[in-house]
Amino acid sequence: MKLLLALALTATVTGTVFFKEQFGDGWEDRWVKSEWKDKAEIGAWKHTAGKYFSDENDKGIQTGEDARFYGISAKMDKPVGNNGKQLVIQYSVKQDQDLDCGGAYIKLLEGGLDQAKFGGESEYKVMFGPDVCGTSTRRTHAILSYDKKSKEGKLENFLHKSDIKVETTQGITHLYTMILNSDDTYEVQIDGKKVQDGKISENWDMLHAKKIKDPEQSKPKDWVDEKKIPDPEDKKPEGYDDIPKQIPDPEASKPDDWDDEDDGEWEAPQIDNPKYKGEWKAKQIDNPAYKGEWEHPEIDNPDFNDDKELHARCEACEYVGFELWQVKAGTIFDDIIVTDSLEEAQAFAKETFEAKAAGEKKMKEDAEAKAKKEEEEKRAKEEEERKKKEAEDAAKKEAEDEAKEDDEEEEDDKEEKKDEL
Repeated sequence: MKLLLALALTATVTGTVFFKEQFGDGWEDRWVKSEWKDKAEIGAWKHTAGKYFSDENDKGIQTGEDARFYGISAKMDKPVGNNGKQLVIQYSVKQDQDLDCGGAYIKLLEGGLDQAKFGGESEYKVMFGPDVCGTSTRRTHAILSYDKKSKEGKLENFLHKSDIKVETTQGITHLYTMILNSDDTYEVQIDGKKVQDGKISENWDMLHAKKIKDPEQSKPKDWVDEKKIPDPEDKKPEGYDDIPKQIPDPEASKPDDWDDEDDGEWEAPQIDNPKYKGEWKAKQIDNPAYKGEWEHPEIDNPDFNDDKELHARCEACEYVGFELWQVKAGTIFDDIIVTDSLEEAQAFAKETFEAKAAGEKKMKEDAEAKAKKEEEEKRAKEEEERKKKEAEDAAKKEAEDEAKEDDEEEEDDKEEKKDEL
């Protein structure tokens, strides 16, 4: 049935697939592990289906050691050039660990990459995926690289202006999809549902501002921008400043044991004066000279150059890779596709992510239900043992008390006999 579905979907989509990876047999021949850090700092990769799965033979690659760097890349089947075309990057992420701090993002890189040295300093064109560290950093990264803003033509990385939501359900796979369209629009999806969209030009600061403040203009010295002023007719009431801030507490009285000679002259404690109104200020009235807020005149920005090809981040992207730091390891990556067709990505998601989501979820629910039952049974046993011990301790104490009473009665009998003699 799965094969028929796959064939049916393949027949209806015609986009170009530049790269597809499900980490089946021979995956290590297609991927190169980076050695850009000292060996002791680089984490090992595992090939696993994780704690919960629909098919234990359907495996991805997992970060395997805590507090390590990870770098791994693969050459795509075809170079990606997306000028005038849609670009779709899609892959699955499963956090088997209780993620506290670590990245799980994917990168697209152009030709010339030394895969053995692929690391944090390697230039990339797109970076996309989860980034979590504590409670302050929880987002889906969406970074685009661009070299036309700098006058020197320097490649710069531009972050999405706002944080995009992220999903990190422990033990459950989530599907991340980034879509760049040729009409300056984009969309980010998680599990096939839109979580962010808009215009590329408005959500990344890749272009200079169209307008800037006119450097030749400044606010006139006589410009009045105070809305309110003190009322010149308002006068301070006579005696206002004579009202003290604090006064002796009228309800306080000298303690009966107060000795003026030993304790000094008694003074009532001070309390806030309810009649004190603070420093006097004249009431405010509308300023008749008010001209409004001064607005700095703007002019066309001479540095602004419009670019209708902001979507075209790849001229010839040839590699896909993961370059990460993780405090707590356990992230599993799988089902990667890079294509110029959203339909291709959606079809691939049906074959992979959607096909195994229900089984994975059920396995987790069953495991959690079992663990809950075992915990309840453990607590019930502990409670039973606690009550049993309490009963035993009570019985022991009762027996000791009875024995003590018997001893006391026997001693009393002996004393009575002595008295009789």
